[in-house]
Amino acid sequence: MKITGPLVLIAVLAALATAGCARGASTSPSATSPSSTSPSAASPASPSSPGLPESSDLPQPSKGGEPGQTGAQTITGKISKGVEPGCLLLTAGSQSHLLVFDDAALKAEAKEGATVVVTGRSDPGLMTTCQQGTPFLVTAVRPG
Repeated sequence: MKITGPLVLIAVLAALATAGCARGASTSPSATSPSSTSPSAASPASPSSPGLPESSDLPQPSKGGEPGQTGAQTITGKISKGVEPGCLLLTAGSQSHLLVFDDAALKAEAKEGATVVVTGRSDPGLMTTCQQGTPFLVTAVRPG
């Protein structure tokens, strides 16, 4: 039996397709990926994820006792609504604090228009959708 040209071509294409599927998409960058064609791709930030920054280069959320966070504070001010739904701001002088509550009972005590004294800690690194004020994690609220 004689193998003809078209059959050889089909066999080669099938072998290449099978070899390409065996490698898997996660082990090689996409040919259309901008990072694979850029000059910086020669020195990726991480061997496991070319073109992506190390996790230590990304912003990290603040936790108690870490830099970027202050100790317990008490602030007196007037509560107002933020521009986003569900956001409450405390204005104290020229500063605006975004009130963040872990306890629904505390949030219920913080009424719009009221002057209150809040205790908690500032967390400027906390990401929120409120877009106003410095996040302030409230641990206590009382009338001011």
